[in-house]
Amino acid sequence: MNPATRGFSLLENLIALAIIAVALSAAVRAGTQATDTSDALAQRTLARWVAQNRLAQLRVRPVPPPLGRSDGEALQGRYRFRWEQTVTTTAVPAWRAIDIVVRDAGGHPRAHLAGHVLVQP
Repeated sequence: MNPATRGFSLLENLIALAIIAVALSAAVRAGTQATDTSDALAQRTLARWVAQNRLAQLRVRPVPPPLGRSDGEALQGRYRFRWEQTVTTTAVPAWRAIDIVVRDAGGHPRAHLAGHVLVQP
């Protein structure tokens, strides 16, 4: 190489490009993970609303919910959820315990809510 020539060699340019490529791929991955985390948080929030809505529906019914397990589907936002509820007796005969699990379309649990319903005489 001529000492009077200024600038970077081909090898130096390739190394600089490799460093930039690694940094950009890390930035893209971080952005993708942030988006995935945000979507998962939204899904868990909506699943929690499904569970709260189901418990509220049981509380306003004129008849107490039957003992045992039942399930159903709910559409909340852009997601379809499957809820499962288990109704059991408690030590206090005037109350029934409700356990609600909400799952996403893949069957993964996204929310769990436990509550009580007053049994009207």
